[in-house]
Amino acid sequence: FKEKDMHLLSALLIFEGKEGIEMNESRKGMRLEPFTFTIEAGKIREFAQALGDDNPDYETGKRIPPTFATVIEFWGSKRPMEDVLQLNMAKVLHAGQEYEYVGAMAVGDQITCEGEVIDAYTRAGMNFVVVENKYKNQRGELVLISRSTIIERS
Repeated sequence: FKEKDMHLLSALLIFEGKEGIEMNESRKGMRLEPFTFTIEAGKIREFAQALGDDNPDYETGKRIPPTFATVIEFWGSKRPMEDVLQLNMAKVLHAGQEYEYVGAMAVGDQITCEGEVIDAYTRAGMNFVVVENKYKNQRGELVLISRSTIIERS
């Protein structure tokens, strides 16, 4: 992932830290500042084009690419992840991403993302942070759960 892609994983943690701080289990359960994003057909189309996916359903907004949550996080969050987590971006690796769809999202939906740090630890001199985001539509229905694992190398 490029630095811009790391912004896609942005979530606002409510804590103060310093660059190079060791992650520890006390950060588990930290709540992330929620945000809301309205799904637009144009954003679906742009994302599909960026992926090189010419699926006509993405062009019209009839369907949403499976990894579209990255767009929601990038455009909906208020601060870049490196600011929030106090990470040194020159040392950050995106170690994993998973999406668990439990409902459907459509153009016009207002998606609210709420998240938390579900794991944070240091191993072999590297900091690991696992963030889980839950996405609900304007009716309060859970539609997606995403989990990302971020590593800050020493």
